[in-house]
Amino acid sequence: MTDDSNALADELDARLANADAALAAAYPGDRGRRQPVHTVYVPADRYDSETVGDWAEEARQALAAHGGSTTELAQALDLQPNIAAKIYERISRKLDAEAIEDLRIDFEDGYGIRPDEDEDAATVAAAQALAASITAGKAAPFHGVRVKSFEAPTRRRGARTLQLFAHTLVEAGGLTDGFVITLPKVTSVEQVEAFVFALGRVEEACSLDPGTLRFEIQVETPQAILGDDGTALIARMVHAGGGRVTGLHYGTYDYSASLGVAAGYQSLEHPVADHAKSVMQLAAAGTGVFVSDGSTNVLPVGDRDAVHAAWRLHVRLVRRSLEQGIYQGWDMHPAHLPSRYVATYSFFREGLPSAAGRLRAYVHGGQSGFLDEPATAAAMAGYLLRGLECGAVDASELDELVGVDPDALAVLAKRRPKP
Repeated sequence: MTDDSNALADELDARLANADAALAAAYPGDRGRRQPVHTVYVPADRYDSETVGDWAEEARQALAAHGGSTTELAQALDLQPNIAAKIYERISRKLDAEAIEDLRIDFEDGYGIRPDEDEDAATVAAAQALAASITAGKAAPFHGVRVKSFEAPTRRRGARTLQLFAHTLVEAGGLTDGFVITLPKVTSVEQVEAFVFALGRVEEACSLDPGTLRFEIQVETPQAILGDDGTALIARMVHAGGGRVTGLHYGTYDYSASLGVAAGYQSLEHPVADHAKSVMQLAAAGTGVFVSDGSTNVLPVGDRDAVHAAWRLHVRLVRRSLEQGIYQGWDMHPAHLPSRYVATYSFFREGLPSAAGRLRAYVHGGQSGFLDEPATAAAMAGYLLRGLECGAVDASELDELVGVDPDALAVLAKRRPKP
């Protein structure tokens, strides 16, 4: 038998060249960017250049009033004492240095329908305030705006706010790489294509490079999950974005209500929510698009018992999302920030010893009790990187426990080089 393996391989390469190219284009992998642990929504008429600092102060006051010590917080939220001791000071530092990781100025449901002259004025004021906060170093590292949907009744207003906000922000010198736009209530692939077209026109008007403006798709309608042809339209929407889509955000209450779920049962953990988010995760896998959970509408306000009950619910829901591989959610009130970071930091601190030990054995050799494959090693590296980026873990700990630096972790996690 003659050795014709090279000839066969050449023929296979030729046969699969188009499929290989299509796969690489459609599924480029991790974008090499940090994913925020949450997005805070603030109605546009309540936003100003001091909003991030105001939220931080309210969050600190809530923590001091209802979880003023490690012991008190551990008892209130049923935390392991050793974990509470490790995260309490970290949470305090986080609220001082970076209380909000991602902020969205809301012109949709949180703002409502108002006369055009009112929304125009609010748009200009909000864009100027965002620019001022960026210049002063007071902005959240990730920030942006949610415009009204491209459904027929609100399309003109959404497009108008988009143009006016972007123009004002660029003119004020406030456009950064952390800026993102949220497109809500998407019901068709064509709406995504139209939004891409609109962004292109805005870029031309503002003398921006093509592709500068990026956006998130908010999944709030049944049509995004299941089209009339029986396909998962959200997957097509991601690719229709032409590389501009950065995230898929689940809208808890609009989506649940659309499926007839009674108000008292609308929740992040309802089966219809789990189904939608599973489809979103599948659609986003390998694309570099982040998936975000929604919010709880139970606010941590009132007396101590009421705040603790709301915090326990929030911690449980955030922890549940993290365990399901969804690393981001929405927060709607300053007092949600302590419970967000309690849930997030405890998740990463509890898993640190095991993940670090297993990854150390994978990289340097040795026994961990697990036979880990490259995909699992990449997941562990990504997990540790997320813990580092949000402040739950320190680089010195990773160096000691794993024996690799953050750049090496990024390679193990298969992150693309940072742009």
